[in-house]
Amino acid sequence: MTRIALLDYGMGNLHSAAKALEHVGATVDVTNDPKLIAKADKIVFPGVGAMRDCMIGMHEAGIDEVVKNAAFNKPVLAICVGMQALLQSSEENGGVDALGIFKGSVKHFPEIDGLKVPHMGWNQVHQADPNHPMWKDIEQDARFYFVHSYYVEPQDAALVAATCDYGLNFCTAIHQENLFATQFHPEKSHTAGLQLLKNFVEWDI
Repeated sequence: MTRIALLDYGMGNLHSAAKALEHVGATVDVTNDPKLIAKADKIVFPGVGAMRDCMIGMHEAGIDEVVKNAAFNKPVLAICVGMQALLQSSEENGGVDALGIFKGSVKHFPEIDGLKVPHMGWNQVHQADPNHPMWKDIEQDARFYFVHSYYVEPQDAALVAATCDYGLNFCTAIHQENLFATQFHPEKSHTAGLQLLKNFVEWDI
């Protein structure tokens, strides 16, 4: 059975994420223990709340270095603010440096008549490459659940795994080799979200 380290640094939706991963067949350790993380087959990097608090929590728990190392040697799924933290910087909190694993920045949604910020609720996700194993058995333009005021803008367009429309067409998933990240919350996205988590558990890289 696949053992997953669900990173605990005080900023994740840990209970629902753990339950969802267990539901699709994983053994889950909710942890910031480097030894448990090293033993895990895969890592899930969640995040909710403000980017500055996220980065402080990661640094205090030592999770920042864990993620930087794991991003290149075992499968990683980053979710919401966890995804945003992979970029170089965010406009949130007046400007915050992030992990810098990928070049690019995190931007606030512009003011557009008729659209509320945060972007909250269900929206369609358009897969850039439906043949990617993380999209297995998920219909094109399936709906996922979002709660966010900021979106990622990677410099390298090849990183974009999916897009979504909310006044503008924005990147909602990124991928590179063993790493996959989503702005939406798969653990809150019912059938499609559980399928994506199942695909991660079964992802053979």
